[in-house]
Amino acid sequence: MQQTIHWLGAGLSSTPGIRRLAQGDAPFIVWNLDRGQTIAALAAAGVTTEVREFEFPVLRDAVAAGDVVVSMLPATMHLDVARLCLDRDAHFVSSSYVSPDMLALQGEVLEKRLCFVNEVGLDPGIDHLFTHLLVERYRAAAHPDDRLCFRSYCGGFPRHANDFRYKFSWSPLGTLLALTAPVRWIEDGREQRSARPWKAVKPVSVTGCDEVFQAYPNRDSLPFVEQYGFDPGWRIEEFVRGTLRLDGWVQAWKQVLAQVDAADPSRAATELGALAESLGKQYSYDPGEPDRVVLSVELEARRGDVPTWHGWYLIDTCGDERGSAMARLVSQPVSLAADSVLAGDFAPGVQAATADPRLIETWLSALELLGERIVRG
Repeated sequence: MQQTIHWLGAGLSSTPGIRRLAQGDAPFIVWNLDRGQTIAALAAAGVTTEVREFEFPVLRDAVAAGDVVVSMLPATMHLDVARLCLDRDAHFVSSSYVSPDMLALQGEVLEKRLCFVNEVGLDPGIDHLFTHLLVERYRAAAHPDDRLCFRSYCGGFPRHANDFRYKFSWSPLGTLLALTAPVRWIEDGREQRSARPWKAVKPVSVTGCDEVFQAYPNRDSLPFVEQYGFDPGWRIEEFVRGTLRLDGWVQAWKQVLAQVDAADPSRAATELGALAESLGKQYSYDPGEPDRVVLSVELEARRGDVPTWHGWYLIDTCGDERGSAMARLVSQPVSLAADSVLAGDFAPGVQAATADPRLIETWLSALELLGERIVRG
């Protein structure tokens, strides 16, 4: 019996990935809370596939051993889905970061020889793929006197800039809560910290794009030194995974950032709820309004003041008839990961995006065939 891919959640970031899997050979089912509304929304986007009303008990009965369950639900629900997968001997895929709770399932996942694949969206996701390729390319030219600068920046914003310098392509509350988290990165060869990400904002230019942005570090960059396979002996001058914003963002958000700064981190979700709701109503995308996504990943080596090696990847794209740029670049890689799990391309275990150069190039080629433009340098 053929294994089935179950896609949970059909929100704003899901349709392009659903479209791709609906056109594939594997049996495919979309699960969402409002079945009728989901069928109509997918039909309006030219997608026809089986849709079922999402309820955990019904899903549990439908999932068979060897199936793949894709969770595009809120991140707070991933663990429940993952446990359902363990109960049913099914594989799991999500675009979210590997959480400590997800990692705690490693023993059971390995025992059952299942693949729980995470971080396969845009950021995290495509940024990981680019970085793994850059590290492998640099390794052949590595020199002990090199000092390395690694910069990975990603951002989504309106194609046509507004006064707010932003519109929400995902949860407004999630966006605000991300701004309450402390950040850590490497700059000038030393570990740097900031209690609030935007307090480390700076102007940034990226190779291949003639524009100045504002950028700030995202979460804790340091664990990714090991995840990306940097050799322990490499001398790191700069290492940052950051968020990209249009120039003028921090000034436009001055009042919002003041409210975020005043929030108690332990109660931020409650204290910022009303603000998030208000901003979501004011600054959501209009129907058909194009968004823009820029993803830049660079690795540079220098000896003294002399550049010795530089590799980079860039995606700079906008929403079009295929869907928003954010939805395409989040959900299409997720769909590729689901196919790869079925194909046996992943070893068992809880893991992030693949580091296998051959599989990475296969995914990037597939994205290009879907119309995404990837610039390599």
